[in-house]
Amino acid sequence: MKHLLSAILLIKLILFIPLAYSTPWDSLTTEQVKSTLEEKFTAGKYSPKGADSCLVCHKKNDKVMAIFDGKHGDMSHSNSPMAGLQCESCHGPLGNHNKGGKEPMITFGQDSKLSAPTQNTVCLGCHQNTAKAGWHNSLHNLEEIACASCHQVHVAKDPILDKQQVNQACTSCHTREKADMSKRSSHPLKWDQMTCIDCHAPHGSSNESALKKATVNDTCYSCHAEKRGPFLWEHAPVTENCSTCHNPHGSVNEALVKQRVPQLCQQCHADDGHASRVVSQPSTNAFGAGMGCLNCHSQIHGSNHPAGSNFAR
Repeated sequence: MKHLLSAILLIKLILFIPLAYSTPWDSLTTEQVKSTLEEKFTAGKYSPKGADSCLVCHKKNDKVMAIFDGKHGDMSHSNSPMAGLQCESCHGPLGNHNKGGKEPMITFGQDSKLSAPTQNTVCLGCHQNTAKAGWHNSLHNLEEIACASCHQVHVAKDPILDKQQVNQACTSCHTREKADMSKRSSHPLKWDQMTCIDCHAPHGSSNESALKKATVNDTCYSCHAEKRGPFLWEHAPVTENCSTCHNPHGSVNEALVKQRVPQLCQQCHADDGHASRVVSQPSTNAFGAGMGCLNCHSQIHGSNHPAGSNFAR
């Protein structure tokens, strides 16, 4: 019987028929990795020695050891993964991983075999608070962006938590906004004097464009309070949405407006007693020369003057 079993094993090896965990886990398919991880979690194959088992092989890796310089590696903090199941809190049960490297662990980042939502469930196991309440409906989650795409764990301090690094991280994906930030009229984003997260909630919100405030205007008014009003005479597009006229990330025109005046105004005011279009020789026409409309209508965001119904005062 023993000889028969040996013969079968030999035939399988010759024919390259894989046995359980017979191939390096890096070569396994995503489904095989998931299946193996599920088996290990079901069996609860955690190491009795915790991180000591992992560090037998990984202690020479500086990127691994750097976790002990940060909060995630602080064993004295009760909420730290290292104070619980240690490495296995995030990477899953050890199982037989250290015996020939045949069993996969949960890995993170672009090289991981696991999908972004699967990776993120590990992070969300601890990071559940009101600031992340909108994550599941956020565009980042729906586009399957992994937490590890922006955040780093095995470091003394996550770089993305430094305000000087936020804009660089965001614009690595949001390239159109990066281009707008470099235009002649823009918020001071390109100098990191203002950051994307001053206005947007990267982990999602119930508001338009993941804004922290309820509306676009409320977001703008948090800095531009003089435009809030209330005014005796209110300009309809101003009260409706600032982005009707302005591009908040930047524009080639002054004051972040989407088009130059008077073209911008004539998007709505095409038949108001003035010329309905910019004349071919604007320098000879009062309505098309210079700043055009703003030569007379200087209080375009609203006026409190009794005679300011035309936003002239």
